[in-house]
This record gives sequence, C-alpha cells and structure tokens, in this order.
Amino acid sequence: MYLALTKDVAIGYIYLLICLHTFSIHKEQINMTTDNPYKPPATEIHDNLGASETGGTFQDGIDGNYDFLIMDVIKEAWEKTYGVKVTLLGAFLVYWLVLLPVTFGLDFVFATIMGFPGFDSNSIVVIILISLIQQSILAAILYPFIAGIMMVGVRRSVDLPVSLSMVFGYLVYTIPVAIAAILMTILTMIGFFLLIIPGLYLSVAYLLTIPLIVEKNLGSWQAMEASRKAITHHWFKVFFTYFVMSIIMMISAIPLGIGLIWTLPMMVNVGGILYRIMFGVEEAR
Repeated sequence: MYLALTKDVAIGYIYLLICLHTFSIHKEQINMTTDNPYKPPATEIHDNLGASETGGTFQDGIDGNYDFLIMDVIKEAWEKTYGVKVTLLGAFLVYWLVLLPVTFGLDFVFATIMGFPGFDSNSIVVIILISLIQQSILAAILYPFIAGIMMVGVRRSVDLPVSLSMVFGYLVYTIPVAIAAILMTILTMIGFFLLIIPGLYLSVAYLLTIPLIVEKNLGSWQAMEASRKAITHHWFKVFFTYFVMSIIMMISAIPLGIGLIWTLPMMVNVGGILYRIMFGVEEAR
C-alpha cells in the first residue's frame, strides 16, 4: 500500500509538505506517553486474546466473527483525522526522506550490475529476478518505518495518544517485520507475474500483517497467515474499502495536492480501524 510510490510522486509530496509551512495550520495537541503500551500476548494463532468493547478479539478475527460497513469505516477514518494530521504528515515526510536515497541507491547498484559485460539485461527472467530482489530489499528497509505509521492508525482507532516518535518506535521489530516484508513482496509479485489475481488477493490479504507483528507480538509467518485468514472472510469488503479510499485520495490530490493533508491520514486511519474491528487493540482493553 505505502510502498508503491514512485520517485517523482515522493518528491512532489515532500515539496507539498515543505510548502505547508506557508499555510496557517492550527496546532494540534500531540500527547506522548512514556509507558510501554505493547504487552506481548501468547503467539499461537488460535489463542483467544480476550474480548473488548473497543474491537474484536484475535480469535474473532481468525474465525471471521466480525463485520463492518464500508462507508462507516471511511466516515470514522475522516472523523479521526482531527488531532493526528501533523503527526502522520511528519511521519510520511520521514518515510519519504528514507525512501528517496534508498530507491536511488538501489537503482544505481542494479543498473551498474545489469551493465556488466556479458550480463543479459534483455532477458525477461533476469529482469523479473532483478525486480524481485530490488523490491524485496526496498521492502525490508522501509517496512520498519511503515510499521510506525500503521501503528499510529491502530492507536488512533481507539483514541490512544500518538506522536511523531512512533515512526522510530518499532525498530526493535526490524527483523520480523523485514522478514515478513520480503516474504510478502516475493509471494505477491510471483502472484502478479503468474496470473495477476493471486497477487491481488495476497496484496489485500496481507494488509494487516505488520501491526499483528508489533501489536500482537506474532512471528512473521504467523502474522501473515493471521492477516490472510481474517481478511479472507470479508476480502471484497476490505478491497472496496481501500478502492473507495484510493478514489478519494486521487480526487483530493487534484487541487495542488492540498487535499492529501486530510486523505493521507484518512488512509492510515482506515487500516487502524479495520485492524481494531478484526483483532482489537490490546492496550485499550
């Protein structure tokens, strides 16, 4: 979701964020907490982590005992942008500042490799393999930062305090997150290369993998399977929720991209709300 940004789009967004300083934007109170909010529960996929009025339970998510209305999720995501825009826009700025040099660096390295004498850079197999390796490395580097952005949405979904420092707050999970990012990238790209539909299915089914790793303390493959099993029960609803949000974001970008100030945080909130509905948030119990 977040990874599929081109260099040109990323540069444009950074320019947009810099320009925001010329606007009179009201200050939003950003609460911070020094307590550790992430209590690691049992990691077995079929463990019942307990019920909560603030969302579903882990077992409910796996069993598909949840439901939602697309427009209700989008409406709530809009309402919860208040108080979180500055945090999330700052988080995206940090993400893009990491994305740009990493992307340019990987492009340079692989362009150099493909320029070696005797290297068949026109081979479809070679092109696919290079693309797969490059995207896997990119995912492994960026997803630990994406974890922080996604957790802002998860915490906001239950009105827990958030802060810009959360972008770096989950780097302790770098190894399992990076492993999951590589596996998701490989499996999804193979699915797209083969028949497209399997890749589309997996790209949606794995959407909640990262917060499951950091919020439920699951292993990489456990989290991938938990996300896939839970989302599969209402795959089309999840797909069309993000489809509608994508249309909203495209429309919001038309007037000089100013609308993205609201719709980028909305997109993050959508993920957090869906996570809460399916699995619940442990600290809010």
